[in-house]
Amino acid sequence: MGIVPLAKALELAQEYDLDLVEVAANARPPVCKLMDYGKFKYESAMKAREARKNQAHTVIKEMKLRPKIDPHDYDTKKGHVVRFLKQGDKVKITIMFRGREQSRPELGYRLLQRLAEDVQDLGFVESNPKQDGRNMIMVLGPHKKKTEAMAEARQAQEARKAEAKANPGKSQNPAEAEAEAAEVDEVPSEAPAEEPAEA
Repeated sequence: MGIVPLAKALELAQEYDLDLVEVAANARPPVCKLMDYGKFKYESAMKAREARKNQAHTVIKEMKLRPKIDPHDYDTKKGHVVRFLKQGDKVKITIMFRGREQSRPELGYRLLQRLAEDVQDLGFVESNPKQDGRNMIMVLGPHKKKTEAMAEARQAQEARKAEAKANPGKSQNPAEAEAEAAEVDEVPSEAPAEEPAEA
């Protein structure tokens, strides 16, 4: 539109039922725009909200182990590490040594190497095992970024909702679905007819 006096610009804004908004105050002459300011504020708030939704905070989860851990306990802890890595979080693994265990750091090192090998398809060793007083620490980083993991989780949730809408009577829990199928398969056995008593 070019350079317009302030009075003329205000008159134009009233004529078109819009607001006169200063875009660049430091420019000479200042740059202004004719726009619906309420709509502009709403759209910027929606953009900011969308950006926050897709924003990911890096979280470091911690898992503590002992050098002489039971195989079942190891599997449970490994399951937690796998879950954290799938969610896109970093995992700090701490091996705690007590008493005479401190003279055998190779036990902790071997355990950390074993765990790193078990989860290598989901994560990588970001910080190699190092002794820190009574503890040995290693950090695992996920192959997937947090935003990718969040997007996948959101897609899986939407798929489950769509499936639940398509099959309203069916249970989404696999264990419950199997139980329902077992109930349907069972055929009630007929009770034998009672014979008349002889007198």
